[in-house]
Amino acid sequence: MEQTVISCKQCVMDSIGNPEIRLDAQGICNYCHEYREKEAIRLLKSPEREKALNALVARIKKAGEGKPYDCLIGVSGGVDSTFTAYFVKKLGLRPLAVHFDNGWNSELAVHNIQKVLENLDIDLFTYVVNWNEFKDLQMSFLKASTPDGEIPTDHAILATLYQVAGKHNIKFIMSGNNFKTEGIMPRLWAYGHIDWAYIRGIHKKFGTKKLKTFPHFTLTRFLWYTLVKRVKMISILNYMDYDKDEAMRVLLEELNWQYYGGKHYESNYTKFYQGIILPQKFHIDKRKIHLSALILAGQLSREEALSELEKPIYPLGKIDEDKEYVCKKFGISAEELEKIMSDSPKTFMDYPNSYGLHQKFRNILLTLRKKKLLYS
Repeated sequence: MEQTVISCKQCVMDSIGNPEIRLDAQGICNYCHEYREKEAIRLLKSPEREKALNALVARIKKAGEGKPYDCLIGVSGGVDSTFTAYFVKKLGLRPLAVHFDNGWNSELAVHNIQKVLENLDIDLFTYVVNWNEFKDLQMSFLKASTPDGEIPTDHAILATLYQVAGKHNIKFIMSGNNFKTEGIMPRLWAYGHIDWAYIRGIHKKFGTKKLKTFPHFTLTRFLWYTLVKRVKMISILNYMDYDKDEAMRVLLEELNWQYYGGKHYESNYTKFYQGIILPQKFHIDKRKIHLSALILAGQLSREEALSELEKPIYPLGKIDEDKEYVCKKFGISAEELEKIMSDSPKTFMDYPNSYGLHQKFRNILLTLRKKKLLYS
């Protein structure tokens, strides 16, 4: 029997592929309420925001005195990370850019990174992952049949940033993550980017190679970086009135940056995973979370978002070609990919994880933010 689709009246979140959505008496979903609650904590209003930004910049410059760099930035070639590089330079900081090359970069991503960093006069360090190890880990997540197949990349990026910061004694990492446009994420869609027990558990069950060089960290190691080494991860775009369209205009006009056609589509794998695997296997359209966040940020109307969702999620005529490319890259047959696509969906809760511990840690951070003892 076909179930009735539950849809939020304020954003474009619904129950398709998302069993944890809840609506209140007015038809507003739990994600909207969570966004507003966290918005009050994560985002400062002007002029308090400008005061906090000036104080932060002063701290970063002081901590970087006598060093070649005073902060790190992670770069992927996408909108948020590229604008972060632009904004950090505008603030008069001296960043070192770090790029994690997982073997799936599009040619346009490589071109954008090189062109933008040259224009901004920012040095670049690129970590090239061991492809055989990383491929084995990505295949493990595909075989695990969970919707969070991008977790290995997200985890390794964070680990690489902290390792580089520790090596160069850099105290601040400027993240492109921002609450305004990324403040919504269903728990079952993308859990685990800092849960090494979960990542290791899936690889232990489905992997075939040892992860000898894969960048990773435990919660204990994370606390060591933050409490002992005093490395701070700063969502710098939360310190401004970040507008996605305006950011793209600036990048296009001032840095000759080129758009990819979708969020995180600078990665060939992300494009394939979000555009084919998630909607076809899990009935998940990640455009909904990004568009919903833009609605709540006042940067898009619900009608505009619904119109955007009417468009094809993947470039027409490219599906078969890109499936062939992914199969060849992984060294699997089309039949093996179809087997993966037909396996019953699971979630992180079907595998060993440290969810309870990490939730306690997140609650501590939330409490600190509420008491204004921690920001960003």
